[in-house]
Amino acid sequence: MQAEIITIGDELLIGQVVDTNSAFIAKSLNKIGVSVYQITSVQDDKAHILNALEEAEAHVDIVIITGGLGPTKDDITKKTIAEYFNDSLVRDASVLENIESIWKNYTRQTLLQVNKDQALVPSTATVLMNKYGTAPGMWLEKGEKVFVSLPGVPFEMRALLENEVIPKLTGKFHFPFILHKTMLVYGLGESTLADRIAVWEDALPPHIKLAYLPSLGKMRLRLSAKGFDEFQIKKDVQDQIDKVVPLIKDVYFGLEDEEGDLEVIIARQLTRTGMSLAIAESCTGGSLAKCFTSKPGASLYFKGGVVTYATQSKVDLLGVPEELIKTHSVVSAPVAESMAQNVLRLFKSDFAIATTGNAGPTKGDSDAEVGDVFIAIATKNKVYSEKFNLGNHRTKVVNKSVHKALELLLKEILKNR
Repeated sequence: MQAEIITIGDELLIGQVVDTNSAFIAKSLNKIGVSVYQITSVQDDKAHILNALEEAEAHVDIVIITGGLGPTKDDITKKTIAEYFNDSLVRDASVLENIESIWKNYTRQTLLQVNKDQALVPSTATVLMNKYGTAPGMWLEKGEKVFVSLPGVPFEMRALLENEVIPKLTGKFHFPFILHKTMLVYGLGESTLADRIAVWEDALPPHIKLAYLPSLGKMRLRLSAKGFDEFQIKKDVQDQIDKVVPLIKDVYFGLEDEEGDLEVIIARQLTRTGMSLAIAESCTGGSLAKCFTSKPGASLYFKGGVVTYATQSKVDLLGVPEELIKTHSVVSAPVAESMAQNVLRLFKSDFAIATTGNAGPTKGDSDAEVGDVFIAIATKNKVYSEKFNLGNHRTKVVNKSVHKALELLLKEILKNR
């Protein structure tokens, strides 16, 4: 069973709005066993929309459309869908009642005719009531094909998809079971990793597919399988994980669905042991601290951090000796280690991370090459650092520095558990 997602709106095509709806819809469909054949974005143009609908009908069983259902003249999706189905628009009393209720409860503005016209739907459509907005969802069928039109506002679309569309789809069709398991690998490049697991990859059974999903500093290996025997699919995928993990055990950090990213694993370890963390950052500019503070519950283990970006701030705030900086340079192992030791004392934490480096594009206060980064880890008993050269692209240097720091920290935490 395959689906196509069609998103409508000029704002998507000029980059003004990022399409998050497609990702949410694709993930939701995948969970119930529907494979997404294609995602298409089209402008607010009748001919373009009609062509997209025709092409989708020729290739897939389910078409999910988002956008273009507002009250303004550029929102033409509803009229175009009615034309595609050789249908006419009729006023739905329940939708009009919903619109009037929302207007009464949440706005003092006059209910205009264009707002009332949002209650117009194709006569053959099943209305999907939108509790959070005035544009209804619509379910239409053409032979064995299903077309669903949803508003483009993300929280409205998500509620309709979860509460209306998915239950109706699972009631109408019998879907296969789809399983994805994603392994997290840090500190190994794509080509090196592929070479290491080549024999295992070549021996994968035909119904299990492997995908490499690289990003800065980490790699995700996704195993995917589909079939109607859920128990057998789960067993087959787990058997393959059990075979490959020994080949990558030095760089393997768990399953994405079960463990999360490195910062999640670190947070769980620190929370479980009652230990704490402090961070001193220079070249990473607060990105490392954000990894933890963006997750709920960080106050249980994260004591705090400082961003000593300028050289003098390392002296004034962290107490790094000026002579140390003059002798070794601000981008050096001794300075990184001093930063880590001092932030550990400042926040009275159990672990500390420090970063200092040259992210580029110029050398700044140091003679270090662009891409040179020193990362230090301190505990109450020791401090050490490692030097990395992480390239010459500023964003890559920062993001790779964050991942390397998390790798070093997790390894140190696991030594002390």
